[in-house]
Amino acid sequence: MKLALIYPLAALAEIGGCFAFWAWLKLDRSPWWLVPGVISLIAFAWLLTLVPAETAGRAFAAYGGVYICASLAWMVLVEKTAPDRWDLIGGAVCLIGAGVILFGPRG
Repeated sequence: MKLALIYPLAALAEIGGCFAFWAWLKLDRSPWWLVPGVISLIAFAWLLTLVPAETAGRAFAAYGGVYICASLAWMVLVEKTAPDRWDLIGGAVCLIGAGVILFGPRG
């Protein structure tokens, strides 16, 4: 699976799974929200195992930048809240950092 597909799918799975818990605990939704939430979190963990990195830590660290940007997209698309300039600048910095971690030359 291509890296450009793995990380966004992992982010969607993690955010969706975590949002299910948020909805149950903070929005007073049914505990049944946890069923797809747990399945989504399992899919997230599986997807990260597909990242072609030598170490889990490097794969997870690089994923962090993608997760931050995906969370901002979730905020816009699902929660209907516009990010401010600091959200956008912070997301860009994190995504650049993820690229450096994942694609930086190794000695």
